[in-house]
Amino acid sequence: MKVVEKRKVAEGAGKTEGARRATGVFPAGAPAAEPPAVSGADTEVIAKPQRRRFTAEYKRRIVREAERCTTPGAIGALLRREGLYSSHLTTWRAARNRGELEALAPRKRGPKAAPPDPRDKKIAEQEREIAKWKKRAARAEALVEVQKKVAALLGTPFESEKS
Repeated sequence: MKVVEKRKVAEGAGKTEGARRATGVFPAGAPAAEPPAVSGADTEVIAKPQRRRFTAEYKRRIVREAERCTTPGAIGALLRREGLYSSHLTTWRAARNRGELEALAPRKRGPKAAPPDPRDKKIAEQEREIAKWKKRAARAEALVEVQKKVAALLGTPFESEKS
């Protein structure tokens, strides 16, 4: 939202010349005028100018375009097209040479992700395989227990008990 400033438009400007005298006598015999009444029509609204802000990407783009200009007057045409001053270009070139414009490039926030270790990947794969075999072995043991119970109920000896 823009900030605006209000100014009063002077009424009767030019009717009297000079300041009012302390004695109450007005210059050039002008009658004493009452203070002007302020109304909505007498107020002039002037927008306060805002400072322009340029992103680092925009600055880098303009400096690159200026570097590509080879013909006389091309840089001036670029500056006129973009509405810039030559001091902008000078400042931005110096900042680029100091490395400030690259430092302003957007970067991913947070801790840097370390590349995954191939050994960790292999360990995780082996752990999954071990868990799968343990589950299968537990199922096989449960099956053997069921077979023993069935053999005991039927009265037939189980193969492992024979030997």
